[in-house]
Amino acid sequence: MSGVLPLFSSLVALAFALAVFDQYLDRRRPYQLVWSFGLLAYFVSTGAEFYTATWGVSGPAYRLWYMFGAVLTAAYLGMGTLYLLLPRRAAHIVFALLTIGSLLAIYKVAAAPLSLGELTPGATLSGAAFPRGWAGPRLLTPFFNIFGTLALVGGAIYSALAFYRRRVMPWRVTSNILIAAGAMLPAMGGSLARLGSPQYLYASELLGIVVIFAGFLRSREVFGVYRVPFVGRKAAAK
Repeated sequence: MSGVLPLFSSLVALAFALAVFDQYLDRRRPYQLVWSFGLLAYFVSTGAEFYTATWGVSGPAYRLWYMFGAVLTAAYLGMGTLYLLLPRRAAHIVFALLTIGSLLAIYKVAAAPLSLGELTPGATLSGAAFPRGWAGPRLLTPFFNIFGTLALVGGAIYSALAFYRRRVMPWRVTSNILIAAGAMLPAMGGSLARLGSPQYLYASELLGIVVIFAGFLRSREVFGVYRVPFVGRKAAAK
């Protein structure tokens, strides 16, 4: 039963990633490509949660979960938002730094020794199987999550306020508020898990991705243009 929530989270994240990537194929905006990768990371990490809840924890599944969930997801969703808000040159510099940091973190996740016995069977996954300190990746992950959450939530709030003050495109205000709220939910669930209450993590991940997707669907572009992803091009909505 514990695997049901991650299963739904992964399915929603996959549908969301395909929708955003389809927009990228049409418009070729960098933020859409980066968001697509962040959402794909969400799909992989929650898919790994479903796998471990259903068939048990294995080394590869655990490393995939940590690599894509704890390291990449929030950071690249936040990076996509920065591509929307920053000048292109500045965004490229931040992206280059993030890429270097990501490669270091991926190496640490792949190379660090695992102690899967530290995990409670059937419980919510945590970083406890990796060593603390410089030998493991746990020292790096807060930087990725703080950066990503601040960029995604802060960028959404900034955009909502900007549209509200200018009294233009009111649907964008609602859209960005939903995105900010949805981004905060997994961050809160992760914080509670680190404080000893992991039972809220999977629910917060599902609710978070659903709310962010609702914010995406609330945008005028989605309702103003009908498209079956990867089938044909644009057609005006009736």
